Amino acid sequence: MTEHPFDKALALKHSDLRVGQFAGATSPDYWNMVGPFGGMTAALVLQSVLQHPDLLGSPIALTVNFAAAISAGPFEVQAIAVRTNRSTQHWTVQISQPDADGTPQVNTTATVVTAVRRETWSQNDLPMPDVPPPDKVSRMSIGPAGVAWIQLYDMRPVSGAVPTMWDGSGEHSETVLWLRDAQPRALDFASLTAMSDMFYPRVWLRRAKVVPAGTVSITTYFHTSAAQLAEVGSGYLLGRASAQQFRNGFFDQTAELWSEETGALLVTSNQIVYYKE
Repeated sequence: MTEHPFDKALALKHSDLRVGQFAGATSPDYWNMVGPFGGMTAALVLQSVLQHPDLLGSPIALTVNFAAAISAGPFEVQAIAVRTNRSTQHWTVQISQPDADGTPQVNTTATVVTAVRRETWSQNDLPMPDVPPPDKVSRMSIGPAGVAWIQLYDMRPVSGAVPTMWDGSGEHSETVLWLRDAQPRALDFASLTAMSDMFYPRVWLRRAKVVPAGTVSITTYFHTSAAQLAEVGSGYLLGRASAQQFRNGFFDQTAELWSEETGALLVTSNQIVYYKE
C-alpha cells in the first residue's frame, strides 16, 4: 500500500549524534498559504516526543507557540525531557531552520507533558452534541487556492460552515462538523493533534468577513488513551469550535472532538489567534 500523506509529512529521522534531535522536511500536501498547516506543525512537535527513547507514558498536554512561519524545506526538531517524575514527564521542544546565512533560527517553541495514566473514577461532563450522522451531511467543497491540506480531510459541516457571503452579517462563532482523513488512516495521537486545529478562524464566521489571521499559541489537552484511539480507527470524529472574545487584534478559539462510535470526548484545545484590520 502507498504510504499515507500524513505519515510522509510526519516522518522524522533521529540523529546519531544527539539524543532527541530529529531532522524532517515540510510537505506540500499540508501547506497553508505561507507555511505548513498549524495542526501539522503541532503533530510534528508531539511526534518528536513520542519517538524519543526516554518517553514515559502518553501525552496529556501540548502547548505550541508559533514564533515564525516555517519555510518550505528541511528543519530540525529538538525534544528535551527537562523533568521526569514517577508518573509524569515534562518536555521542551524547538523547531528551527537556518536563515540565509546558515544560522539556525527558532520558529516554533513548545512544551509537552506526558503521563502514565492509572484507572480511577472518570466522568464526561461535556457530552457529544446530538446531530445528524455523517452520511446525512454533505461533504465540504475544496477550500481556497494555496490551502492544500484541506483536500486531505473529509469535513462535513453540520452548522457554521464557511460563509458564502462575505458581507459582515455574521451572528455567531460556532462550527459543528464531522471530520476524518479523506484517505483512511487509523487515528493516533499525532493525527488527533492535527485534527484539533482544523477549524478556520472564528473571526471569519463571526463577522462574515475575511481578515488576515493566524494562530499565535495553541494548547491541546488529551482525554484518551492509545487503546481508545484504536477503537475509533478511521471513523469520523465530531468537532465543535467557538470563540468567546474578539479584542484589539486577538481572539481566543476553543475546540472539542468526540468519537462518533462511543461519544467519548477525546481532546480539547484552546488557542489565541492574531487578526489584522
